[in-house]
Amino acid sequence: MACKIDQEDGLAVQDLTTLDVSKLTPLTPEVISRQATMNVGTIGHVAHGKSTVVKGLSGVHTVKFKAEKERNITIKLGYANAKIYKCDDPEVERPSCYTSFGSSTPDSVPHPEKGNWRLVRHVSFVDCPGHDILMATMLNGAAVMDAALLLIAGNESCPQPQTSEHLAAVEIMRLKHIIILQNKVELIKEQQALAQYDEIKKFVAGTAADSSPIIPISAVLKYNVDIVCEYLCTQVPIPPRDFSSNPLMIIIRSFDVNRPGEEVDNLKGGVAGGSILKGVLKLGDEIEIRPGIVSKDSSGNVQCKPIRSRIMSLAAEHNKLSYAVPGGLIGVGTKVDPTLTRGDRLVGHVLGHPGKLPNIFIEIEVKFYLLRRLLGVKTDGDNKAGKVSKLKKGEILMVNIGSTAAGGRILGIKENDSAKVTLTNPVCTQDGDKVALSRRIDKHWRLIGWGSIIKGTTIKPLS
Repeated sequence: MACKIDQEDGLAVQDLTTLDVSKLTPLTPEVISRQATMNVGTIGHVAHGKSTVVKGLSGVHTVKFKAEKERNITIKLGYANAKIYKCDDPEVERPSCYTSFGSSTPDSVPHPEKGNWRLVRHVSFVDCPGHDILMATMLNGAAVMDAALLLIAGNESCPQPQTSEHLAAVEIMRLKHIIILQNKVELIKEQQALAQYDEIKKFVAGTAADSSPIIPISAVLKYNVDIVCEYLCTQVPIPPRDFSSNPLMIIIRSFDVNRPGEEVDNLKGGVAGGSILKGVLKLGDEIEIRPGIVSKDSSGNVQCKPIRSRIMSLAAEHNKLSYAVPGGLIGVGTKVDPTLTRGDRLVGHVLGHPGKLPNIFIEIEVKFYLLRRLLGVKTDGDNKAGKVSKLKKGEILMVNIGSTAAGGRILGIKENDSAKVTLTNPVCTQDGDKVALSRRIDKHWRLIGWGSIIKGTTIKPLS
């Protein structure tokens, strides 16, 4: 089916009047032209080059905040989209027949030698922080990943503490497609690289990354980046997507886009950024955000008032959308009071059509599995160091559900390894959803286990 191309930006036109959701696929030209349909996380230890790899592939620097630039670490989840192209001339050999450009590049670009670059994938990179204190943010990112690039710096020994913690996190999320990038090869000699290759092989043996390819790269010099593009196209299948259900989007960022001192007439509503898990959101749709505004009544009981609004704009980076599908990260412009979206205040909420979202839980029962030992802790010959002790009644944990990080106090533990947990803030979720459990150890939240929700106590939202 031939699709119309917008002469202004060279991208396929999305027409709401002819939209038939049942015929959409993640590779439909009108979808892939403007929006990423696959999320790839970059994970690994702090300063191993995650943000640099994303910049090499997408041309976008995900470190946007002053505190991050000064300390050279990613604190908030960064994300950037990239289009991956393949040259249509059979004489251009692999892997150099693959390349990547920014998200707003036209779908067909002349090749400098022969033929044209043709769009084959549109990928959203979720740049996760590597610092162990920021593990909660990393797990929020893992909630939306379809595949992961695990970065290991060639000039340091493997594994570094957060490398193993991140690998465990993606195993919890049941992520099957992991590509290992041995970065910074420009800083080491060939012998060192080969020795580290053996270290990496030993480290990933028996994990989800056991049979993953290990690609030596230099993110700074863009060396072997074409091989990464080829792997993302040929080894990572596009996950099956559900376009026909009621839409459900998890919010992982939220913003106030107005500048200080903006005139009242020019004020814009708040923007929610996140990933649609199922269904399709369209311009003009009425939406609900849950749990919404949380307060307490005179008796101290938690109340939730979902936020109702309308979609005023949809965008994937600089590309305007008429409708958004499951997959890459999108921004939803609303009529919500921007003070409610400022500074990531809506992170952990979910967005969808009114009355069609999951229940709001304040207490959950979790079937849990504990790690045998703490990840990323050096044992120093003492067997007890790093061992994960059993959960205790009354202890406080951090519970990650989807993109929410909530405090949780254990009310009781049953014999079948299930725990009743009361949450510090209400969470919009459903039975069967995955949770990650972290415990406060030496002033840091450390991952100690995971589980899934069996049942819980829900709150009736205020109308």
